[in-house]
Amino acid sequence: MLRILQFLYSLRAFLLFVLLEVTAIWLIVENNSPQGAAFFNSSSAIIGSALKKQSDVADFFSLAEANEALITENASLLAALEGFQTIPDSIAIELDSLLTATYEFKGARVVSNSLRFSQNNLTLNKGSKDGIKPGMGVFNHEGVVGRVKTVSVNFSVAISLLNTGMLISSKIKSNGVFGSVNWDGNDSRHAKMLYIGRHVNAQVGDTVITSGFNAVFPEGISIGIISEINSNKDNPNYLDILIALSTDFSKVGYVYLVENTQFDELDSLNIKSEVTNEF
Repeated sequence: MLRILQFLYSLRAFLLFVLLEVTAIWLIVENNSPQGAAFFNSSSAIIGSALKKQSDVADFFSLAEANEALITENASLLAALEGFQTIPDSIAIELDSLLTATYEFKGARVVSNSLRFSQNNLTLNKGSKDGIKPGMGVFNHEGVVGRVKTVSVNFSVAISLLNTGMLISSKIKSNGVFGSVNWDGNDSRHAKMLYIGRHVNAQVGDTVITSGFNAVFPEGISIGIISEINSNKDNPNYLDILIALSTDFSKVGYVYLVENTQFDELDSLNIKSEVTNEF
C-alpha cells in the first residue's frame, strides 16, 4: 500500500495536470454551445461504434443458436411442403389417403462426425425427448447424409452414407431407372451406383436422387451426379457407375431428419413377406 501511495505521489504533477485539463474541457463544453455540440457528437459516434462492436461480438456467439432455430423452422416448412407435393395413387379411390406415405421433418445439429473409417457415423444433438427415432432418414440442403441408428434421451447416432454397410435406394433422374447407392470405402467424395443394367442409357452428368421406394427417404432428395461410367468387370450384366456425392461430409453442420409415419407398418409387412428393403 505504501508503495502505491509513493508511486501516486511521484506522479502528483502529471495527475494534477490531467485534472486541470479535464476541468478546463468541461468548463469549455458546459459554457460554449458550439464546442459542446461538437463534443457530444464525437462522443456519441465513439460510443455508438463501441456498442456496434459489442453487438457484433454478441451476434457472432449467438450464431449457433440462430442456426438451430432456422433449421427447426425449415423442418416445419418442409413438412408442410411435403403435404402439397404428395403424389396420390393413379386410381382415384377413397383409400388413396391410406395408401400414401406421409413424412414429418425435424432439425438437428451435428456434434460429431467421422470420415476416416470404413463405417462412419454422425452424432446429433437431438434424442428421444425431441421425437427422434431409429430408422429416420438424415439429409441436409445438399443431399442425403445417412440414417438414424440409435437414440438416447438427448442425442442420436446416425449411420453416415460414408458407411460400407449403408445402401440407399436411388434412381437416375433423367430416365427413372433405379438402383442402389453404396460407398466403397475409398473416396469420401464419391460412391458407387449399383445394379444398373448395361442396356441402360446412363450419361455422365445425370443426377441421382432417392427413389422413394423404401420407407426412409421421400422421393427426389439429391444423392449425387454421375461422374464416370465403365463396364463392370466383375458382373458384365451391370454398369460400373461412379457418382460424385452432393453432400460435402467434411462440412456437415446442420441436418434435417425425416420420419415416415408408416415406417413401422411397412417394415413389419416386409419382414412377414421376407422382403429385403434397402435402407
